[in-house]
Amino acid sequence: MTSRTRTASFVGWVSLLLLPAALPLSAHHSFAVYDHTRTLTLRGTVTRFQWTNPHGFIELDVPQKDGSTKHFSIETTSINMMQRLGWRSNMIKAGDQVKVVAAPLLNGEAGGLLLEVTLPSGKTLEPGVPAASSFTRTPEQE
Repeated sequence: MTSRTRTASFVGWVSLLLLPAALPLSAHHSFAVYDHTRTLTLRGTVTRFQWTNPHGFIELDVPQKDGSTKHFSIETTSINMMQRLGWRSNMIKAGDQVKVVAAPLLNGEAGGLLLEVTLPSGKTLEPGVPAASSFTRTPEQE
C-alpha cells in the first residue's frame, strides 16, 4: 500500500467515525417540530425570560376562558441573531404583560416558536426566524 493510499484510507475512516457526531448538528436548527400552517396569538404574563444559548425562551402564563391559567414555553432563535436585531437581555422581565405570536408545536403541547412579541410599551419585536415567511399567519382567536 502506498503512502497516498494509506492517507486516503485514514481520512476515509476518520470521516466515517466523525459522521455520527455531525448528524445532531445538522438537525439542531430544524423547525420541523412546529406547525407551519397556523399560528397562535397568546396574551399573558411572562414568568421567565431565558436569555440562553443556543436559544432563548419566553415562559408565559396565559389566562384561559374557564378562569384557569395555562403555561406556555415559547422558543426564540439564537441570542446572537436576536442581538443583531436589537434585542437585549433586559427587554422582557417576569411580570410583563405581552402578546406573543408563535408557531405551535405539532405534538399539541403548550409551546411554540416565537415569530413576534409585543412588549408592554407597544413595541413589536421579531426574533429573526430563518424562513419566517414559511409560517402561515392565522387570525387571532377570541
